[in-house]
Amino acid sequence: MNTISPESESILVIDVEATCWQGPNPPGQQNEIIEIGICVLDPVTGEPLQRGCFLVRPERSTVSPFCTELTTLTQAQLEAEGISFREACARLQTEFRSRERAWASYGDYDRKQFVRQCESFGVPYPFSDQHTNVKARFTEVFGLPRPVGMAGALRHLGLPLEGTHHRGVDDAANIARVLAAICRRLAAAKR
Repeated sequence: MNTISPESESILVIDVEATCWQGPNPPGQQNEIIEIGICVLDPVTGEPLQRGCFLVRPERSTVSPFCTELTTLTQAQLEAEGISFREACARLQTEFRSRERAWASYGDYDRKQFVRQCESFGVPYPFSDQHTNVKARFTEVFGLPRPVGMAGALRHLGLPLEGTHHRGVDDAANIARVLAAICRRLAAAKR
């Protein structure tokens, strides 16, 4: 569902990082969210209103060396600083009003991972049903022949990738920059 419009009050941009392995999942382990990056975007000004991040302690998997290389997150860091997935979902609702706001992610992986993990853990889904797949919307609005990754979208816009790629907090901010460009394009088309 593409619900983003330039008139939206504010948009919650989410990017998750999850446990991963080079090759198939080890027996008995499942992909689970270990970081939730958040950027609240004002679609009119294109400015970020709020940024945040929840580190999430994995309960049914461990952080592989491959995952650490990709995300910089370690098992020890998540055990020391992470919160439970249940608490992260509750805090999304209380601190970021996630059930009241339209939200967006780059591609559909993040939404599907939340759905899977909420079902698996018996945790209420923390978001509204107003989700926009920024990757699909970017392809449509900018008339691209095929979808591109987030870094490719930034390059298309002439913007540098800021922060550390595959860290949720930085990727959410970069996705918000892509979404701001979409909102500007849509606003200009209405003039």
